[in-house]
Formats: sequence, C-alpha cells, structure tokens
Amino acid sequence: MDTLSQFKDEFENEYQTTRKFFEAYPENKNDYSPHEKSMKLMPLATHISEIFGWPDTILKTSEVDFANGDFQPKHLSTKEDLLQTLDDNFKSAQESLGQAKEEDLNEYWALKNSGHEVAKWTKYGSIRHALNQITHHRAQLGVYYRLNEIPLPGSYGPSADNQGF
Repeated sequence: MDTLSQFKDEFENEYQTTRKFFEAYPENKNDYSPHEKSMKLMPLATHISEIFGWPDTILKTSEVDFANGDFQPKHLSTKEDLLQTLDDNFKSAQESLGQAKEEDLNEYWALKNSGHEVAKWTKYGSIRHALNQITHHRAQLGVYYRLNEIPLPGSYGPSADNQGF
C-alpha cells in the first residue's frame, strides 16, 4: 500500500475544502466565540491552518513538547495571513510526505508537556490524527459561521448554503 501518496491526496482534499472555508472568513469577527469556554474564531482558524503543517513536524521529529517551546502557536489577525499560513503549511506537508518512506510511518511520535507524555502514536497514527483534527475543528468553525449567518461552503458535498459545493 502506498500510504504516503494516499495521505498526500487526503491532505490535498482537506486543504481545498479548508481554503474555501477560510476564503469565507469574516475579518470583523476575530474575537467571536459562542461560549466563554470556546476558542475565539481567529485562534480556532489559526489552529486549523497550523495542523496542516503537522506532517512536516511529525516526519522530522520524534516528539513535540509544548512546555519546552517546541511549538509556539501563531497569532494571526487577517484573512490574508490565515490563507498564507494555510498555504505554507500545506506546501511543507506535501513536500515532507513526498520525501518520506513508508517505513518512516512505523516510528513513534509523541506529544508532551513538560516531559509528560500526553499522547503517543506511530507516525502513521499521528498523521491520521492530524487529518481527524482538521475535520473536527473545521466542523467547529462551520458552527461558528452558522451562528453568525456566514454561508457555509460544501465540505464532502453541498451545504444548505452552497448546492454546488
């Protein structure tokens, strides 16, 4: 099985869908959240854009420790920055997936916080988790859009707002 080319195809499909969502991003709603415990709109969208870079990080490292500064979330403020971050991270992921070997996916990769292992998967499982996170958080973004009367692009078919998806 050629898992890496399948991952590239999946990331391409998720990228195209996510880009449509980001093109509909409302600049005047960066601080919107539906609940005090919910992420604000721009940090949520930024998080989604950053997940597209995870395959590059996963394939080049054995772990990320949030407390050690291995990862610092970006603080974006414009739709243009959001789209550029998405594009850049997608490109780096596609390049890393294109250069990797199938056996690289069998190695383990961990998320840590101050040395404490929060999660550990094979690199295959880690990349699969990234894809799951993209779809999960994009659905969350769709709820934010719906609550603000922002028309939703289609994801895996038409939406109530876009029959042509």
